[in-house]
Amino acid sequence: MSTELLGFDPDARVLILNCDDLGMHEAVNIAIFDSLENGVATSCSLMVPCPGAADAIRLLRERPHIPFGLHLTLIRDKPNYVWGPSAPKAEVPSLLDPDTGELFTDEPVNRDRMLSQARLEDVERELLTQINTVLDAGLSPTHLDWHCLGDGGRGDIFDLGLALADEYGLAARVWLDDGCQKARSLGKPVIDGTWLDSCTVDVEGKPQTYERLLRALPPGLNEWAVHPALATEDWRAIEQGWQVRQSDHTFLTSDHARKVLADEGIEIIDYTSLQNVWRASSGTA
Repeated sequence: MSTELLGFDPDARVLILNCDDLGMHEAVNIAIFDSLENGVATSCSLMVPCPGAADAIRLLRERPHIPFGLHLTLIRDKPNYVWGPSAPKAEVPSLLDPDTGELFTDEPVNRDRMLSQARLEDVERELLTQINTVLDAGLSPTHLDWHCLGDGGRGDIFDLGLALADEYGLAARVWLDDGCQKARSLGKPVIDGTWLDSCTVDVEGKPQTYERLLRALPPGLNEWAVHPALATEDWRAIEQGWQVRQSDHTFLTSDHARKVLADEGIEIIDYTSLQNVWRASSGTA
């Protein structure tokens, strides 16, 4: 069990509540920091190429106590909401949709097109630009994870992510079976309980669903990737499914969420302890 590598008892139920998509929009930024400072969320992940990233970086610099990772971004969400890449387009041409000249949008066919044409050297150039933007701002991330691509979406991209985590002394979110098996063989703690993407949870009855899932949380290291945002007018104009994110924010900042976690004795952590073990296993401690 990864929990034993982290110093917990074998039967401990441990949960990371990570707010994905910091930097996507101001409405997302505000809700994420509220969920961290006034709710039960424990960590967040920053999308460097997005329009709200500069605001998020400023807020993180003002809050050095908040643990955050890098939400490595090769895909954008909506045709009407354009961002990135962080590197100059001329330096990462294989990451661009030839039909639009922009990053591919998040539909299965477009993810497949991107993954089929992306050259690894372009992927590495873009990821290094994202990482170094954060480091150059004086910030210290704890981990790497992926936006819309599972464990990177392709074996060589996954391996690149592991190599970058080792190079920069970071942990990495790994949750698919093949990646977990590989990471465990290297002595790295990864998810061994439940993985949840909150975007897959129905809005109707979501608080009850979350309570049921928390009460049934298995022993081991679990992670929920949650997506809080405020329902501002600007954000609702961009995100048709804004209720998904608003309902996450409502639950994460509720007294009921805090009570269920306490009742169940669930240990809530961020990626800092994982980062320490990943560093030690790679010899970069």
